Amino acid sequence: MTFPTQRPRKSPLVMAIAAAALSASGLASAQSTSDLEARLAELEQRIIAAEQRASAAERRAEEAEQEVAQRPSDEELETRLAAVERHTNGEEGFSFNAYARSGLLIGDNGKSTEGGPYLTPAGAQGGAVGRLGNEPDTYAEAVLNYKMRFDNGAKALYRTMIADGVETSNDWTADESSLNVRQVFVEFSDLPSFTGAFENASIWAGKRFDRDNFDIHWLDSDFIFLAGTGAGIYDMQLADNWKSNLSIYGRSFTDFPVDSMNPAAETGSTDNLILTSNNYFGNWQWMINGMNATDNDDRLTEGNANAADSGVHTMVAYHGDDFFGLSDGSFKAAVMHGQGLGAETKSIGSNGNLSEDATATRIGLYGTTYLAPKWRVAPAILAETSEDRYVEGDQYDWATFNVRLANELTENFEMQYEGSYQWMDISPEGYGGNNAVEGNYTKLTIAPTFKPEVGGFWKRPEIRLFASWSDWDEELNDYSSDDAFGSSGFTGDEWAFGVQSEIWF
Repeated sequence: MTFPTQRPRKSPLVMAIAAAALSASGLASAQSTSDLEARLAELEQRIIAAEQRASAAERRAEEAEQEVAQRPSDEELETRLAAVERHTNGEEGFSFNAYARSGLLIGDNGKSTEGGPYLTPAGAQGGAVGRLGNEPDTYAEAVLNYKMRFDNGAKALYRTMIADGVETSNDWTADESSLNVRQVFVEFSDLPSFTGAFENASIWAGKRFDRDNFDIHWLDSDFIFLAGTGAGIYDMQLADNWKSNLSIYGRSFTDFPVDSMNPAAETGSTDNLILTSNNYFGNWQWMINGMNATDNDDRLTEGNANAADSGVHTMVAYHGDDFFGLSDGSFKAAVMHGQGLGAETKSIGSNGNLSEDATATRIGLYGTTYLAPKWRVAPAILAETSEDRYVEGDQYDWATFNVRLANELTENFEMQYEGSYQWMDISPEGYGGNNAVEGNYTKLTIAPTFKPEVGGFWKRPEIRLFASWSDWDEELNDYSSDDAFGSSGFTGDEWAFGVQSEIWF
């Protein structure tokens, strides 16, 4: 069976065009039906393709309208941009800071040797010496920060600091570890409701190092180290040229015997509360600390001295923005004085063994500058005199003179040199079983140093090789039976060699 051929259905537009074409030409009868149909089919396909393109264009236009409708407003974009900027400039989000040093210190006999900035008889009273080529430990600090910024402009900082230090060279040091959480605190700033003298002030609470501690890096010694658990307020603007900080810190003294006839019968403990006012007048700083440790005078002390249960400490410092007015650079200078519990002039309020009559005066000074385009120098002085420190009539006098030199030879290599000299005259009057001594200690170090980029004393990280020679008066070996001096194979004229890395950021 055959079926008639079914032609494609023509649209009215196609038929109209076809009719017009036939009428105009007058040649419809001369053309074959098949040719005409082929031309009409081709024309129809073109029209269909044009309609499809028009439909696609409409869809794209609709999608574009929807995309525009979904776009964030200018205000939303500004909010997002501000959040990104706060993260990139450190005003918001997580950050990590660290300090670490680690290395070997080997004596000329091929064995580990004594070392450290506090190895001399004066070291127990804060008498530090130069640290370059003189550190046998691994010490690390990890500081975790989280910063927040709120819609009203207020800011918050949360900080945790973890630290550990060991002297073993082993990889597993759990038995010797002193791992410790040294800081945990929260600080608020830019609070909108703070006005007047408190407009730019910040408040904090928790366990922390005081923000304004400062040190002599070359000696690994703070001018001032104020730390503990408490609360405070920074940057009160009391006058045009007067900013002030106010804080209270608590420190705990360990248990101690309170009955001299029967030391095992009873123990006591106490907290030392430290009230601090820290004031800045331009480059000048004046700090005053008052201390009270109730019941600390019950402590059993050697030499029948009464332990202090209160104290006062003060410091006047100058933070220079040049090298003593002689050249570009910087310097810091300070004088400190304390009585009673304040006679611990560096680590404020940390020593509960001080007598009520203890007095101490300390000076500290250092500076940094370039002697020539490739030569840097950093001299430092730290000295103290104290008496009646632990028992009546004792005397602890010492002074350290230190200089660090560096010669920048290439972009990644420099030679560092250090000389350190300490004089001491110590009369402990039998305290701790120690003997009176007087003498000098000297250390010289040379340290080829590699770093990613030289240029200034504060650029880290660096890797140092070093050789150090140290010597001291023989009398100093008799100070104590359990300190470094006088121990087997460490009695003077010592060489030490090693390698060390140091980093901070």
